[in-house]
Amino acid sequence: MSQNSHRRLKIVAGADPFGSAMKDALVSHLQSLAIEVEDLGTDNYYSVGEKVGRIVSSVTNSPDTETRGLVACGTGVGVSIFANKFPGVYAATCLTPADAANARSISNCNVIAFSGMSTSLDSAIETLDTFLNTPFLSPCPASKSEPWPENIQTFLDTSLTEMSKIGTTPPISVISCSICNLAAGREFSPIEIMPGGSMKIVRETPTSAIVRFTAGSIEPGHHHTHGHDLVVMKGRKIVWNLTKSERHELGVGDYLFTPAGDVHRVKYLEDTEFFIRWDGNWDIEFDEDLAAATSQLEKEA
Repeated sequence: MSQNSHRRLKIVAGADPFGSAMKDALVSHLQSLAIEVEDLGTDNYYSVGEKVGRIVSSVTNSPDTETRGLVACGTGVGVSIFANKFPGVYAATCLTPADAANARSISNCNVIAFSGMSTSLDSAIETLDTFLNTPFLSPCPASKSEPWPENIQTFLDTSLTEMSKIGTTPPISVISCSICNLAAGREFSPIEIMPGGSMKIVRETPTSAIVRFTAGSIEPGHHHTHGHDLVVMKGRKIVWNLTKSERHELGVGDYLFTPAGDVHRVKYLEDTEFFIRWDGNWDIEFDEDLAAATSQLEKEA
């Protein structure tokens, strides 16, 4: 058996009503082998697949104990689908011992799913034993019970690392914020006249841009020929409209319109990114220098 004297095996088991009899018989078989079983009982297949998958995903396997899962429903498919919703869970529906050997050898399957309607108990027990006994990367029916060829072995040697990365970084096309997509993959240019800032123009006329400032940066008092709207995508900033004597503290999702000609000073409390759109072409006129702005903010602190 793949568990050895140095590593104990624990099985988390559950089934829906169509697989409960199969699950109960397999749990009894596991117990006869002195394997620890956490039996979650019977529930609908949405819930039981989720419960087993969540536990197997959340357990950190130690040098002493390895935790795997066993689920059963009418076909063995539904429970495996929902168990597979969780990171680190590799559930496979296995109708034959060959299925189990291939799933363990090729994909390091750690949750086995049984069909309570189409698999005999004798076949299910043999399939379960194969699941218990087959190490990852071992010869299997898919390799014709021979060692894997070198090119496939090289692929399998890195497959666990590669599999664990799947789904962790969403592609740009599914980033939830459509404005954020404008910044993804774009090169930003430093704003030479404002230390700590960088900008990427996304439209020239009227000007729109994604702007970034590092925490602690200050925009000295300035104004523009055209008014502008902005939406904060990341971080926090404070905007003082010196013309109107207004103070606005903005966080993620906050919006602010600054009219043309209004003098405003900005301090960035965190690394901040925002989308800004002017009513015309972008320009800037400073009404104070950085030293004066810093001095004034220190007085107000």
